Amino acid sequence: MREDEIRDYCLNCKNKPCSNNGCPLNNDIPTFIHEEDLKKAYEILSETTVLPAICGKICPHKKQCEGSCIRGIKGNSVPIGEMEEYIGKKSIENNYKIPINIDENLKDKKVAVIGGGPAGLTCSAFLARKGVKVTIYEKFEKLGGILTHGIPDFRLDKNVINSTIKKILDLGIEVKYNQVLGKNLNVEDIKNKYDAVFVSIGANIPTKMNIEGENLKGVFGGNTLLETENHPNYKGKKVAVIGGGNVAMDTCRTVKRLGAEEVYVIYRRGEEQMPAERKEIEDAKNEGIKFLFQTNILKIMGNDENVVNKMECIKTELIQKEGETRLSPVNIENSNYLMDIDYVIMTVGSKPEEDTIKNFEKNKYGYINIDENMETSIEKVFAGGDIVGEKQTVAFAARSGRNASEKIIQFLGKNY
Repeated sequence: MREDEIRDYCLNCKNKPCSNNGCPLNNDIPTFIHEEDLKKAYEILSETTVLPAICGKICPHKKQCEGSCIRGIKGNSVPIGEMEEYIGKKSIENNYKIPINIDENLKDKKVAVIGGGPAGLTCSAFLARKGVKVTIYEKFEKLGGILTHGIPDFRLDKNVINSTIKKILDLGIEVKYNQVLGKNLNVEDIKNKYDAVFVSIGANIPTKMNIEGENLKGVFGGNTLLETENHPNYKGKKVAVIGGGNVAMDTCRTVKRLGAEEVYVIYRRGEEQMPAERKEIEDAKNEGIKFLFQTNILKIMGNDENVVNKMECIKTELIQKEGETRLSPVNIENSNYLMDIDYVIMTVGSKPEEDTIKNFEKNKYGYINIDENMETSIEKVFAGGDIVGEKQTVAFAARSGRNASEKIIQFLGKNY
């Protein structure tokens, strides 16, 4: 649809289910869609987000804003993501600045943000636009977190990422690169130099399935491969990607594009239960990825040199367990079979790096524990995003960063 057609198609609902129920950032969707002046539309979006060109492209819209659209009940939803991406890109092309609203009481306050991913960038931007002096400490030589070091170029244009980050840094934010928490960066030292600290380092250590053979040569974590881009030679090889989320989709498509002969996505539930965005699943299928649904992994096997060469799988059935809303996979007895395989890539979740957060109090899941004000066990140190166990999507990370900026401003306000 053209932008004018999208405006006409949107019902401009008074209760705004797309915004209030569907969007993690609560963007005022009907208002920015119906605003014909693109600069004003961007300013409306900027009240809640600083990543419109990115979220408009990669958010799971069908499960979020578009999934809550009234139009979708009897027909097609309003293409909200398409419109958000369009406005975001136009803001880059036309060099629209992020609006500022300086609070004179905050101009002398200094905040350190550790981690320059979606949560850290968003928190930094919402602080800086109020006048806070922000310094980002980033472990890589480039900002962006998963945007830069996780999502492949074919899904998210690096030029859009770089332009979005530049727009944020133009608010006057300073960056110190190659700063790794727990190595050359100590949180106690940092907090003594700033009025507050926000930790948003993500949680990108691949989770293991704890099955036999996971330590063989040829078993990798999908998060690590996407982050480092240090892939083995897949040419002519058979590769199994275990998992059903967007990391699995990014991984399998990357592996296929790097020359793998056959790529299998193995998921223990059915296709309709896959957490990955529907479009990503369809794109993977169109690129020749093979999906093995209701299939579980029992064992990874190797040759005499401990190199992966086979995998034992088993079929599953889905049952409804008492007290659970989601169908649970149960292995079907005697349905075992072997697959010849050269590489196994795990994409079944991720967790924090324990050494990095050893000085913080953790919750029962191993993430940094925060209180209702998003403050950690260390005084005047806040945390958000994946490192506290937020839902692992860009929009939820950005929402966490924005929430943190509000809590930090409240904290700083006590010390005016």
